[in-house]
Amino acid sequence: MSQDDLTPDPAAPTGVPSDTPRATRPPTPPRSAGGTLALALLLALLALVGTGYVAWREWKLTHISAAALSTAASLEGRVNTMERTLSATTGQDALLMQRLNDADQVNRSLREELLSQDQRVRDLEGAVGRLSEKTLSGHDAMRLDETESLLRMGAQRYTLFHDAQSAAQAYALAGQSLAGVDDNAFNGVRQSIDAEREALLKSQPADREQLLDSVVQLRDDLPNLPLKPLDEPSANQDQGVWARIRRALYSVIRIQRDNGAPVDIADARIAREMVALDLAQAQTALIAWDNDACTAALKRADAGLVAQFDPQSPAVQQARERIATLGSQLKPSIAVNLGGALSELRNLRAVHTLKSDADTAAPSSVGKKP
Repeated sequence: MSQDDLTPDPAAPTGVPSDTPRATRPPTPPRSAGGTLALALLLALLALVGTGYVAWREWKLTHISAAALSTAASLEGRVNTMERTLSATTGQDALLMQRLNDADQVNRSLREELLSQDQRVRDLEGAVGRLSEKTLSGHDAMRLDETESLLRMGAQRYTLFHDAQSAAQAYALAGQSLAGVDDNAFNGVRQSIDAEREALLKSQPADREQLLDSVVQLRDDLPNLPLKPLDEPSANQDQGVWARIRRALYSVIRIQRDNGAPVDIADARIAREMVALDLAQAQTALIAWDNDACTAALKRADAGLVAQFDPQSPAVQQARERIATLGSQLKPSIAVNLGGALSELRNLRAVHTLKSDADTAAPSSVGKKP
């Protein structure tokens, strides 16, 4: 009995015994031989593909292993090189650390020296500052002394000689000297100095040098001025008896008029010297800043020109005009009250002196305390 006979029929009803004879079942159709061959070819192709894949993988793995070995060898060489480089670097690091330690020690010593130098520089700056303060105080004191001296000289010049121009110059120099003082407390004194200087300049607007030059020019031109003409004798002399008797007596006794008549040639030098003397007195009065005396001398000189010199001469007329111009320029000077700036300067100096003495005494008293 074969195996097919024992295989149960799937189409048989359930509960029917399987030992039913095979002849009672319908016959199975025979399988196709072509399907089996196709399956065999497919399996052979699959086996061939798998074998090729396995062979390709083996070849690839072999080449990859060779490349990996070469790469590993090169990496190992690099690692060895890096190890040698690292060892050399470690030695250099050790040398560098030693040098850094030495540099650190040097830096510490330099830092200590710098600290000591810093302290010395601070001490030197303090000494220089104290010396500068003393120098500035001495410089300011010298400037203030110079200013006070100039103010005193200007006031005395104006009081003694009425020389407003020179006094104004002294006040200008005093203002310049006071400008060099580095203390704003003296600004008010500078304003007072400027105010008094302006008052001096306004008190005598005329230029004294110009007036002196004009008087000197008049004295130089005086010898060239013509005198009044002499009394000329009559052309037609009387030939009578009494005329002859009068001429005879005239040779023995000469009678001249002295009531402002023209002088003769012998007295011309006296007339010029009198006018020159008046002009010299006017010049002296100008130098002494005495306007009243100068005006009186100019008036006397003009009277001398009128009495003894030719009034019709253009030179004499020009000289008289110049004398009149000088008299008009000599106006009465305006009195200026000086001394306010000097008093203010002295008061400020006294206050600053007391303050500096108090500041000097305070540190000394503090230093004496236990």
